[in-house]
Amino acid sequence: MSELLIATHNEGKLREFSAFFAKTGYCLRSLNDVGIHTEVEETGSTFEDNAALKATTYAQLSGMATIADDSGLEVDALGGKPGVRSARFAGRDATDSERIALLLRKVDNVPSFQRTARFRCVIALKKPGEPVRLYSGHCNGLIANEARGDQGFGYDPVFFLPQLNKTMAELNFEEKNAISHRGHAVAKVANELSLE
Repeated sequence: MSELLIATHNEGKLREFSAFFAKTGYCLRSLNDVGIHTEVEETGSTFEDNAALKATTYAQLSGMATIADDSGLEVDALGGKPGVRSARFAGRDATDSERIALLLRKVDNVPSFQRTARFRCVIALKKPGEPVRLYSGHCNGLIANEARGDQGFGYDPVFFLPQLNKTMAELNFEEKNAISHRGHAVAKVANELSLE
């Protein structure tokens, strides 16, 4: 079985990705598994830039085929912000609660129907000696008036899915993977690798 490095130290993300790759013939390894502790600073101006930067750097460090993702929330009423700065929206060391509180303040006077937003994810795949391949996924929704649910992380508690009448944080693991931005992007990568 071939090994594929996923550019994360987060074991939860490794499990999430592994579920998609179960039938591809690839065994996923995290940065922890291969002893890489370098952090790649996300200096790109787009999700594509950041994902490609991380995948390329970690592929060079490991010599392995590598996937890396970058994702975030785009709110139309805020001109697409926080976007690539989603994790740093309220400052580098802010908590999820602090980021959510800032977001809700910024859309406080925006009517519910104009709070359209999307989660976007871009995954870069870098194999040694090959150019970077990019895969994207998105999930549309609205910014809720208040946080609901205790599943997930980040902005999930205020990302409302009208078709399900739930926030992302009210979905279980399987439900979220079926509709999420990351789920869509990972499924594309896994499907392509299963055909090679």
